[in-house]
Amino acid sequence: MNHSLIILALFEIIFSIIVTVGIIYVSYRILQRLFFKSNDLSGNHLAFTIFTSGVILNIGLILSEILPSITQVVRLATTQGDTPDYQTILLYSGLYLLIGFVVSVIINSSVFILFSILTQGVDEYVEIQKNNIAVAIIVAVTLVSITLIVKDSIAVLVSALLPYPQAHYFL
Repeated sequence: MNHSLIILALFEIIFSIIVTVGIIYVSYRILQRLFFKSNDLSGNHLAFTIFTSGVILNIGLILSEILPSITQVVRLATTQGDTPDYQTILLYSGLYLLIGFVVSVIINSSVFILFSILTQGVDEYVEIQKNNIAVAIIVAVTLVSITLIVKDSIAVLVSALLPYPQAHYFL
């Protein structure tokens, strides 16, 4: 049994959970403060809850493409010498997460804007504020559908913008 591999796997699991929960929480708070100040997930405003669920699912899909890059950096940094290079791990992890967050904001914003252009006469933002569940479902499903289509390209984009650190030793 490879103890260092087990520890690395546990670290990756815990790191992924903490990062994902943190980013989703921050994203929810930003969404709530910018667009729906008086709404929350208490069940009184189902349209906001549906729309927020779609955005959170999008963020999860995008992070699912980003986190493997981060775990690869952790693996490279922990296998290159006697002590792990924590500075490299934190730098690359932070940059990957920043790029993932920015890509998530760009995708969600552009899909929402494009959908609004395509559905002239319907103000989705106002309709969701008026608790129009049908509009919230259509917008959330559109966000998720487009994210599913482009999510494979996100990992390629992240790798192109920020290549892996140099590996000195190979196993």
